[in-house]
Amino acid sequence: MSTPRATAFGDGPLSRAAALIHTLVTVEALVLAAASPGLAGLLLVGTDPANLPLAAVCLLPVGPALSAALYALHHRDHDLTDLHPARTYGRGWRLNALPVLKLWTPLLAWLTVIAFTLTHFAATGLPGWWAVLLAGIGAASLLWGAHALVLTSLFAFRARDTARLAGYFLLRHGRTTLGAASLLVLTAALTVVLTEALPALLAAPLLLSLLHSSRPVIDETQEDFTV
Repeated sequence: MSTPRATAFGDGPLSRAAALIHTLVTVEALVLAAASPGLAGLLLVGTDPANLPLAAVCLLPVGPALSAALYALHHRDHDLTDLHPARTYGRGWRLNALPVLKLWTPLLAWLTVIAFTLTHFAATGLPGWWAVLLAGIGAASLLWGAHALVLTSLFAFRARDTARLAGYFLLRHGRTTLGAASLLVLTAALTVVLTEALPALLAAPLLLSLLHSSRPVIDETQEDFTV
């Protein structure tokens, strides 16, 4: 008569849950620390539309901070006895800071132009449907940015190749794009209804959700676009 194999310490569901919570809390703290210079600058800049270019500059450190978090969450350990989320986050930041900025910076610049135009739309003299078009372009740019952020965080492609892949996956994996759109809507709702600080405080679980919804993109990239 065979006896059931005992589960080793660190392999049970409670241990895996504790490992996930520990990783999320650690990554969240590191995201806030890495993005803190920009977040502090945003508090000083305020909400005046004229300060949008300064706000974009303040958001520059956020890109590498989010990328390192995606890297750490993707490579997280499930064993409670062998957790190193801070070390993994630091490795992700060192690997991805410069590649992410090559895409994050022009994306911020482009979104700033769109936002500045929309907040001063009455002065442009353009017909109303232009505002709808610009808002749609801005939303599509954000979704492209979500794909690009995941790809840059997990793969070592050239910036232009990452940009092309992000555009390719934008339509090819509609369900993944819809998942990213849902997270963007949730983030916007939390900001408007509650407080601007809440999305920053929930960055780690939001990014983990983005990773889960991006699994088809990650799998196809590994199978078809890497050696």
